[in-house]
Amino acid sequence: MRDYGPSATPRAYAVWYAYVSAEVPLLNDAVKRLTAEKGQLNEFDIDQLYESYLDSNRHAADAGIVSETVLAELAQVSEILDLSLGSTQQYGESLSSLSHDLAQAQLSRVRLAEMVASLAAATRKVVADNRTLEARIRESRSEVELLREKLEATRTESLTDPLSGLSNRKHFEEMMRTAVMEVSRGGTLSVVVVDIDYFKRFNDQYGHLTGDQVLRLVAVVMRESVQPNARLARFGGEEFGIILPGANRLDAIQIAETIRVNMIGRELVKRSSGESLGKVTVSLGVAEHRSGDTPASLLERADLCMFAAKRAGRNRVMDDASILPSQAA
Repeated sequence: MRDYGPSATPRAYAVWYAYVSAEVPLLNDAVKRLTAEKGQLNEFDIDQLYESYLDSNRHAADAGIVSETVLAELAQVSEILDLSLGSTQQYGESLSSLSHDLAQAQLSRVRLAEMVASLAAATRKVVADNRTLEARIRESRSEVELLREKLEATRTESLTDPLSGLSNRKHFEEMMRTAVMEVSRGGTLSVVVVDIDYFKRFNDQYGHLTGDQVLRLVAVVMRESVQPNARLARFGGEEFGIILPGANRLDAIQIAETIRVNMIGRELVKRSSGESLGKVTVSLGVAEHRSGDTPASLLERADLCMFAAKRAGRNRVMDDASILPSQAA
């Protein structure tokens, strides 16, 4: 804070604490970019960083804005319906009055012409009103669609890990609950836990930006190695999870092995210098759903298998049938 400024405000403390702890990789990227360009941060920079990456109320504020807009649109739709009902009622009253007059005997030609003209005028007014209502309904429909897209974008952002682009832990836990509930009605389900080998050592040696590059690489390899129905997430740190609906243990082992081999086939290159940083390996644990499993017990078993792979020498796949029952239970 002394080197890069600004004053020691609560927000500045929060931003620099997050930077040093490396808990928000995108914030670290932004800080490094700003300090490289400007040499230091001013109060405006701190406020922007805090509001963009740390403000826990941002999604709530977005939701509040959307809620207010929805209420305004509902009021608009209610007004449109009132106008429509009023216009229809008036037209009905006009028709009723004309029908009553027509029932009278010995209508003169002049009176009949007046009635026809009145009916034509009422019809033209209803047609004009309906066109106005249709235009307003189209506008409201467009607004509602924009709101739906904004809500979906806000929801997606709140469930996505910003660094890897995969689901975050919160979303992963939701997907686990859904998957276990579905498999309890029949079918198969497996879970894979992926952990980067020696990530801390790698991070310390080459820096957080290169460490972030490794995390993105693992996410890319995972996406390329699984079927479309697989659900991928980053728990935090260097640990990832994969939910495989419809996959038995052998299917999951094959997918895990594909990820492991594909990781070995990628060479990491430092972007700033083009320097080769060698290979990155991962250890993977596989667990298949068993009768009575909860989301927590299934994930814990996959996690234990991953740690067994670490103890066995890393860069390998272990599953809950290949390790000792005491380790997987």
